[in-house]
Amino acid sequence: MGDEVAGPPVPGSTRSRFPSLVFALAFALLLSDFMCRQVLAAVFPFLRAEWALSDTQLGALSSVVALTVAVLTVPLSVFGDRFGRRRAILLMAGLWSLATLGSAFAADYGQMLGARVLVGVGEAAYGSVGLAVVLSLFPARRRAALSGAFTAGSSFGAVLGIALGGALASRFGWRWAVVAMAVVGLVLVVLFRALVTEEKLIRYAEPDPADSPPGPQVRAPLSSVVAEPAVRCAYLGNGLQLFVAGSLLAWLPSYLNRSYELSTGTAAALAAGLLLFLGVGMIGCGMLTDRLARARPLRRWTSAIAYAMAALVLLGAAFALPVGPVQLALLGAGAFFSAGTSGPAGALVAGLTPASVRASALGMLALANNLIGLAGGPLVTGALADRLGLATALRLVPAASLAAAAVLVLGRRMAPDRDTRAEWTSALDS
Repeated sequence: MGDEVAGPPVPGSTRSRFPSLVFALAFALLLSDFMCRQVLAAVFPFLRAEWALSDTQLGALSSVVALTVAVLTVPLSVFGDRFGRRRAILLMAGLWSLATLGSAFAADYGQMLGARVLVGVGEAAYGSVGLAVVLSLFPARRRAALSGAFTAGSSFGAVLGIALGGALASRFGWRWAVVAMAVVGLVLVVLFRALVTEEKLIRYAEPDPADSPPGPQVRAPLSSVVAEPAVRCAYLGNGLQLFVAGSLLAWLPSYLNRSYELSTGTAAALAAGLLLFLGVGMIGCGMLTDRLARARPLRRWTSAIAYAMAALVLLGAAFALPVGPVQLALLGAGAFFSAGTSGPAGALVAGLTPASVRASALGMLALANNLIGLAGGPLVTGALADRLGLATALRLVPAASLAAAAVLVLGRRMAPDRDTRAEWTSALDS
């Protein structure tokens, strides 16, 4: 084994299948991450009735996870870069699964909130570290598609958490629904530990054209993750767009429960069906971006701007309409684009930062996504709902897409020429 020489995977061999195996397991863990995070959205009506909670308190149960992720994602991403991404993944996934199991036994709102903080600690850097592992095993030309496909695990996990959580809670009670999500995570931890080793991750890593020339590799300074003005715009623009997606993930089941007068289980199932478009959109938008940007990398910015504007128009129209089939159709279409900037943003961040600190850079992206989007969206929408009603609050949410588009336009104008040259080099080498 010590005499093996690293090289390009041989088609049809175990070498060529290993990156796909890692992607599948990393994707499954991200599903678990968001199943554990979003299962409570499906059981909000049960918690509201059992503990007499306000919409602000319910929103806080979603937002506290994202807020904890935002606070810890950068330091824990640095930890992953410095001390081993595989070990960091195993520690994080084990923690969020055990914390979810603990939240199933919460006796009151305070205990539940504390357990949710621990869920956030476990999930803090998984999106960035997991994506960094995936990107290290594939050519640079596939970054937008891979970033979009991997990140789509968050929405698919949310859909599964909401759908399965609602169904299990209606039949067995909300606590057993939460237990089921924890068990899924623990099983995946065992599989990842058994099938993915640090040695294989090193052996099958792809050369990175964005790094320094061949020779002894020097770790880039941590400040390089925010050095470019354009990359700061990518962080902020995607975070603002995920404010919209985060609000939909947290509040669409409750909106359907109240506005359409559906049972908790039926509302959760319908919301899951609509939110499925969110995950499909992340993949589709990422693939489309890679195709459009193949010859002109600057189109990654243009595509992200277009996705934000599409979400603004479609969701704005949907929440302005009365309840009915037309509104549901527009909600599904708007959900498709609501997180469509994720794939382009991941590719932009990867292209604008050195590979040696890529998990840290993606951690900065995750910080913006969670602090502005997945924490800010549910909490602000819940606070507005207490004052204006949930339907009115959701009518205001799509305005965040306009702010996202404006920031992305600014980033496009400041995008450095060297990013374009690096992408051209990558395409030619491939």
